[in-house]
Amino acid sequence: MFRFPLFIAMTLIIAFGGGIMISLYALDATAGFGAIKLGAWEAFPELQTESADPYAKSHRARAGRLLYGNAEGLMFTAKVDDAGDRLNAGCSYRITGQTPPARIWTLFTADNSGNPASLRPGLPGAMNSWTVLRQADSSFSIEIAAHARPGNWLALPAAGTFQLVLTLFDTPTAGSSGVIDLSMPKLQKTGCGNA
Repeated sequence: MFRFPLFIAMTLIIAFGGGIMISLYALDATAGFGAIKLGAWEAFPELQTESADPYAKSHRARAGRLLYGNAEGLMFTAKVDDAGDRLNAGCSYRITGQTPPARIWTLFTADNSGNPASLRPGLPGAMNSWTVLRQADSSFSIEIAAHARPGNWLALPAAGTFQLVLTLFDTPTAGSSGVIDLSMPKLQKTGCGNA
């Protein structure tokens, strides 16, 4: 008597639960299509536009992140260094060069989900174009390490892998098709462990 309704209930639970799990997996697997990779840096120029693919729109909605207009901003992430090795908190890195033209840019260390990394209180986890120390030719060098370094320094999380997020605000490159021709800063590993 109760076997048929129980069978239907179990079938619906499996169908809806499986559909939800597959949808969440698909959203976590990609941020969208149309990625542009420039050295260690990766960006999705159409992620913020009306022509973004459905996966990108769903990913944005699920993350609840602020959306930039077509020419308002462009976000680059680096999960690997220029040699292709995964960024690891047990190593130290150096970013050198210049960013593409922008009114202001921000750089911060993030966890694997793109959220700001949890650091010990008082340690610098972010930097921007107004606070960075520059060379005479307007280039900069930023040390990324667990222990304090002279000059520009970003702290790392205690352990594990991380990523860097560089966002260019009010940049002419965000709304143009010449994004692939940009010159991005170099990201090099300078040592691991106590080296």
